[in-house]
Amino acid sequence: MNESFKFLYETNDGVILCAKLVPNSSYSKIVDFNEEYVRIKISSPPIENRANKELISFCSDFFDVNKSKIQIVSGEKSKLKKIHIRDEKIDVLSQKLLFVLDSIKKTSKE
Repeated sequence: MNESFKFLYETNDGVILCAKLVPNSSYSKIVDFNEEYVRIKISSPPIENRANKELISFCSDFFDVNKSKIQIVSGEKSKLKKIHIRDEKIDVLSQKLLFVLDSIKKTSKE
């Protein structure tokens, strides 16, 4: 892959995704990114862990990975989160992100 993301890095048993969660949004979607994190809007409120649960479901659907392989490893009560995706390779997840991030770049340049 020709592009490296600091917000996505490999561990010995999977990949960590650094994300900034925007709860209580009108839709669930990756909307922005910078060197540190991807910004993900989630429609659920940050009450009773609902936004975290929806974030895990969103990542599961987006990356086509079973929910049981996804865990928030830091930032459970913060907007900044580290999400561990177990037993996945960085190249596979990077390719899935690349299409969305490229479209965000193009939109922001217009």
